[in-house]
Amino acid sequence: MQVISSFAQHDTGTLYLVPTPIGNLDDMTFRAVKTLQDVDLIAAEDTRHTAQLLNHFDIKTKQISFHEHNTQQRIPELLDFLRNGTNIAQVSDAGMPSISDPGKELVAAAIAAGIPVAPLPGANAGTTALIASGLAPQPFTFYGFLDRKKSLQDEELANLAHHPATLIFYEAPHRLLKTLTAMAKAFGEDRQVVLARELTKRYEEFTRGSLGEILAADIEPRGEYVVLVAPGPKASPEEDLAAEMPLRDRIDALIATGQKPNAAIKVAAKERGLSRQDAYAQYHELGDNE
Repeated sequence: MQVISSFAQHDTGTLYLVPTPIGNLDDMTFRAVKTLQDVDLIAAEDTRHTAQLLNHFDIKTKQISFHEHNTQQRIPELLDFLRNGTNIAQVSDAGMPSISDPGKELVAAAIAAGIPVAPLPGANAGTTALIASGLAPQPFTFYGFLDRKKSLQDEELANLAHHPATLIFYEAPHRLLKTLTAMAKAFGEDRQVVLARELTKRYEEFTRGSLGEILAADIEPRGEYVVLVAPGPKASPEEDLAAEMPLRDRIDALIATGQKPNAAIKVAAKERGLSRQDAYAQYHELGDNE
């Protein structure tokens, strides 16, 4: 068992996890500004982007880049700094570090090395959207970004079709409509959804309705989105049993009842929120369908 106090005296430095505004710079907390002023080094996802924030608050602390493409290189360097007494603040471009952004690997490495990790509270797009969505705020499940591969994304959504909590996803504008279409197939067009964009900014906007209504509205996605989906209906015992079976086994079981292969594939695909083509490809092992 490991117990480390963030505020006790240590021979090492401390890793501070500092949230930054998701749009409106006035959402920066006093403590966050003071921490960035007081630490010895800032590990930033994009030093150019963070420089704008630092300049706004007249913060002179030196930066070092820390992002998904240099994680393995940087972690040993940052741990050496921390072991030698350097206090480091880690920031992402917007919101909380580690929440769909770099940070979790550094946090895990610091904990394993016995280095104190001190989190600061602050802006988070998911919970900011949740409390204004009108959907049940608890329980909720933060999912973040879905897989980019279509077959894997369809499988993820199928597994969430009966999830009993409000679901929170992040999505880029150029992928939004494809993702909503996939959700409509997996959850049904009647499932209620809320799209939140440009949170805390001048053009902040919430779009509420069913998946079918929003897709029919032919919106033009702009800006980063938080997608919130209402809790799913309770699965029937038959659906629970079918969902637990591997796809191939489920199709074979349907064929054994007398259904023709193509009909069995169609039924199994619908149960899992997959397209018939994806289910066919997986059943016949035709390779991944992007």
